Amino acid sequence: MRAAPTILHLDMDAFYASAEQAAKPSLRGKPVVVGGLGPRGVVATASYEARRFGVHSAMPMAQARRLAPNAAYLVPRFQLYRTVSDQVMELLARLSPLVEPLSLDEAFVDLEAGGTADDTASALEIGEQLRTAIKAVTGLTGSVGLAGSKMLAKIASEEAKPNGLLLMEPGTERELLAPMSVRILPGVGPATADHLRRAGMTTVDDLVEAGEDELVRLLGKAHGGSLHRMAFGYDDRPVVAERDAKSVSVEDTFDTDLHDRVRIRTEVERLAGRCVQRLRGAGRSGRTVVLKVRRYDFSTLTRSETLRGPTDDPTVVREAAARLLEAVDTTGGVRLLGVGVTGLADYTQEDLFAQAAGERAASEDPAAETTPSRDDGAEPPDDPRAEAEETAEQRAARRWPAGHDVRHDAYGHGWVQGSGVGRVTVRFEEPESAPGRVRTFRIDDAELRPADPLPLVRDPVDYSSWPASLPKSLSGPAPSGGESRP
Repeated sequence: MRAAPTILHLDMDAFYASAEQAAKPSLRGKPVVVGGLGPRGVVATASYEARRFGVHSAMPMAQARRLAPNAAYLVPRFQLYRTVSDQVMELLARLSPLVEPLSLDEAFVDLEAGGTADDTASALEIGEQLRTAIKAVTGLTGSVGLAGSKMLAKIASEEAKPNGLLLMEPGTERELLAPMSVRILPGVGPATADHLRRAGMTTVDDLVEAGEDELVRLLGKAHGGSLHRMAFGYDDRPVVAERDAKSVSVEDTFDTDLHDRVRIRTEVERLAGRCVQRLRGAGRSGRTVVLKVRRYDFSTLTRSETLRGPTDDPTVVREAAARLLEAVDTTGGVRLLGVGVTGLADYTQEDLFAQAAGERAASEDPAAETTPSRDDGAEPPDDPRAEAEETAEQRAARRWPAGHDVRHDAYGHGWVQGSGVGRVTVRFEEPESAPGRVRTFRIDDAELRPADPLPLVRDPVDYSSWPASLPKSLSGPAPSGGESRP
């Protein structure tokens, strides 16, 4: 525990939804929900306007539509979110060599290690400058918490939301935490909170009053002891830079259960290709392929195969996943499939394993001799029998996901509002334009094609010398929402 509030926690505000509003002028100030749009989809992020209707992350999308029927429902654009995340993480890296990302939109920063803050005043100044810099570079807002420990800094940023800053002065933790709900503490989920409520404990102060022995009796030695320490605000975990990913994986939940084995295998191969793309994007390889299958009755099976060495070869991963599928009974239907790679490494085993796999595939399939091999991690061609199971509307929805970018030869850049009955509706606007007009096209219009996301800020301020010399045009009064609690 530190004597100065030099641990910073940044949490971007409703990140996915805010990025979509920044990219789409017509959605600003309106409820936006981002997530899977199928019958089994779940909410990834809801804008603050949508949260007023009770929509929140991890909620079934069907329930969200009932609560906010007039909201804009969009499919995630991870290419855009990763680009913005990289911009934010670059700013954080200028504050300290110790930056611990937790997700695309959240990270801890050790300001003391970077020499950018050593007391309350300097920590507050850096926190406000960071918020200003993020707004100038990305067009989005983030909330900042400052404290003497990671747990308290995270609690502070949560209390500061949205678009605020909160500093917890070391030595005041006990007083500040006392009236808060037990849910504010790490590791206290709905089940643990309900267990504590039945024992008469709903606030952090109740945990302190109960004492460690009672918490150990209720929750066990490890959990009870840890919770008692956290109730006093004690957390000595350091900020750890470059948290090493243990695995790379992708998964899909299907709108209707899959029954055809050919279709299931095709989906597994497609997921394997996507997984390899992520693996290569991270500059990694792996030696264990994992298959995840959730069946019609919600039972979930995982199977794994360890290879002779690390690989990032899509053929090897696809073949391993297909072999694992052969050992899984899919009778009754499959609602979710996933493919992952673990045992990550920074190199690829240079042997004949992948080549042998390719030669074996060629010998078993005469057609393979005239089919170019795919070694780029791209998705395999759709199997015609699997394709037949999809309706024209489902194929259109896959090609034109709601919220994704398109470009028309005559009308320029826009985004998909929706598709159906052989048509796709597009609103033509850009991040820095006025709300645009809506037009409808045939789904096979030759002049309409998918496009990459546009930058949210066309000419971002140069922060290459920050924080040593903050641009004068952006320094000055702290943005609204800043607060320090002594």
